[in-house]
Amino acid sequence: METFVDWGYLGLFVGSFLASTVIPMSADVLLVGVLALGADVWVCLAVATAGNWLGGLTSYWIGWLGRWDWLERWFRVRREQLERQRERVGRFGPWLALFTWLPLVGDLFAIALGFYRISPRLSAFYMLVGRFARFLVWVLLYVAYADRFVEWLTK
Repeated sequence: METFVDWGYLGLFVGSFLASTVIPMSADVLLVGVLALGADVWVCLAVATAGNWLGGLTSYWIGWLGRWDWLERWFRVRREQLERQRERVGRFGPWLALFTWLPLVGDLFAIALGFYRISPRLSAFYMLVGRFARFLVWVLLYVAYADRFVEWLTK
């Protein structure tokens, strides 16, 4: 994680992308770390959102391809899990993409949306909105409590 922070905006983009796929890491912590180094708040918001959104779209398109060997190997998604999501995906449709940023279930939502071929444009749009809102909350918290964040990070 420290390496990504040291890379600045590029590290934030790559780390945010990877965090929304198969790599267990936190894009939120990475965002705060880059902000603590003095990076521009709004550029960080845009970079983190773009990286995380593109990573989520990658999960969506892997679901769209429907290759079980990939889903089981890279995402550890079993066929039964995806089939149990069918009702939820059908009920909420592309609105479910607002929650693809959630830990643990977010990747499954993105894969399921792609697997069941739920409106690619709307899914992508709502995925972008959800991820932007998530990072906006972190940016606003950082701006409001920057001194405390920096003090906490340096302990």
